[in-house]
Amino acid sequence: MINIKENEKLNVLNHSCAHLLAHAVKHLYPNAMFWVGPVIEDGFYYDIDLGDEVIKEEDLPKIEKEMKKISKSNKLIKRIELSKEEALDMFKNDLYKQDLISKMDENEQVISAYKQDDFIDLCRGPHMNSTKDMKYFKLLKVSGAYWKGDSNNKMLQRIYGVCFETEEELNNYLEMLEEAKKRDHKKLGRELELFMISEYGPGFPFFLPKGMILRNELENFWYKEHTKEGYQFIKTPIMLSKELWELSGHWFNYKENMYTSNIDEKEFAIKPMNCPGGMLVYKNSLHSYKDLPLRIGELGHVHRHEASGALNGLFRVRTFTQDDAHIFMTEDQIESEVIRLINFIDRIYSIFGLTYEIELSTRPEEKYIGSLEIWERSEKALEEACLKSGHKCKVNPGDGAFYGPKLDFHIKDSLGRVWQCGTIQLDMNLPERFDLTYIDKDGSKKRPVMLHRVIYGSVERFIGILIEHYAGAFPLWLSPVQINIIPVNNEYHLEYANKIKELLENNDIRVELDDRDEKLSYKMRESQTKKIPYTLVLGDKERDDNLISYRLHGENDTKTTSIEEFIKLIKEQIINKK
Repeated sequence: MINIKENEKLNVLNHSCAHLLAHAVKHLYPNAMFWVGPVIEDGFYYDIDLGDEVIKEEDLPKIEKEMKKISKSNKLIKRIELSKEEALDMFKNDLYKQDLISKMDENEQVISAYKQDDFIDLCRGPHMNSTKDMKYFKLLKVSGAYWKGDSNNKMLQRIYGVCFETEEELNNYLEMLEEAKKRDHKKLGRELELFMISEYGPGFPFFLPKGMILRNELENFWYKEHTKEGYQFIKTPIMLSKELWELSGHWFNYKENMYTSNIDEKEFAIKPMNCPGGMLVYKNSLHSYKDLPLRIGELGHVHRHEASGALNGLFRVRTFTQDDAHIFMTEDQIESEVIRLINFIDRIYSIFGLTYEIELSTRPEEKYIGSLEIWERSEKALEEACLKSGHKCKVNPGDGAFYGPKLDFHIKDSLGRVWQCGTIQLDMNLPERFDLTYIDKDGSKKRPVMLHRVIYGSVERFIGILIEHYAGAFPLWLSPVQINIIPVNNEYHLEYANKIKELLENNDIRVELDDRDEKLSYKMRESQTKKIPYTLVLGDKERDDNLISYRLHGENDTKTTSIEEFIKLIKEQIINKK
């Protein structure tokens, strides 16, 4: 799936289409005033003040019709340059434009606006040449958005849309959106009984029994793979004192996102990150250069305050489990450790059929710690490690954390959508703040280099991504129910079905038995709807010859085999994580 914001051609096309939308809205709603209409990854939006009027989803076709009319009129789009005074005068009756203009940099000598026929709006541009260039567009939805994102301000109406160069590209994109709706993890999570969100805990997901099986499988896999890589595991407290968060810097830079409480007349905070606890674990004992690299992993439960409007199923929550690890090493171990880590992340993602791209974020222009020399060395070490592991990395200038550069892993799902999950961050801040040391060969104390890293990102969000990636049809090893057994007739076949169920359970295979008094065809359809990988249908032939007949999810063919061969097949698929 293409990122429209990063595609130069589509960026200009979509921004021009945002103005086309505003032009049409102004024709239909003459009192409309406009805030901003930026390009986003999947199209554009425009924030609009319509006074007492409300645009609903059913009004979008009417706006589209007016947009097409303006497009066909082939009006030239002209750039107009204004002084600040001229701009303030031109938009003197528009409080939103007045606000934008008044906050523009005093050094900005020229303010630009773009005019198409009877519509003009402030914009830096660039734009397409004519309204006819925007032919293939679609308005997608309408929602509310506070002016400047501040809940104390007026609620504006935000209309989303997308524009492509060809009708085929637009249709392909709309088909993808329809498929994405079917895969919506909130919908499937409810239908497959994986998780729930209660009004008593917005942003605090509840995992149901089947969801816990899925979650436990992911966490067990995480522990096994990390054990192979030489990690040790810890569990740090969920709540720690204010003094620790002051030491780490979170109290001054992140307090508004933290939940706090008083205990014994002392202020505490629920951890938003696992790192400070990991630093205390490191400081708990003396370390030699022989101990390094020291790999410490934690599936740590964290809490962060998110705005209610930003909450979204498992994708944006207020509590989640971060699959953190902190790796302490000498400076000359950075390259080899990062190469090993990239190969490890590659192995994990390949199990799930996820491809990815790597992005190197470098030193911010301002507000960074450490010398330029250390930053340059660190950035070079990350880039060379990436190349030596057989991967390219795209450079994202100035987007590193204030404490060090990072490699971000952008995974691509089965619909081509991109998600930022894994990250490797080189930290020059916390080892200094916490005075972390190790004893070097010559007996002197040295400061270790530290890597933060996650692979899932958060267990909850990764589950949401997997639900949509697999459309709820999980591979056998992850599936909460692996086998569904349906006896053809309970009176004659239930005893044999129970025998098979017990045999499968004894082989650590997750099984359900559907012995309801319903038609066979109904139970078969429901088994498909629940996306259970294997459905066994047991009748006279299977009972009499000690066989099983099975059907794979999504297939119509039924296969018959011996019980021994079937168990062997299932166990191989689970072990190999096919």
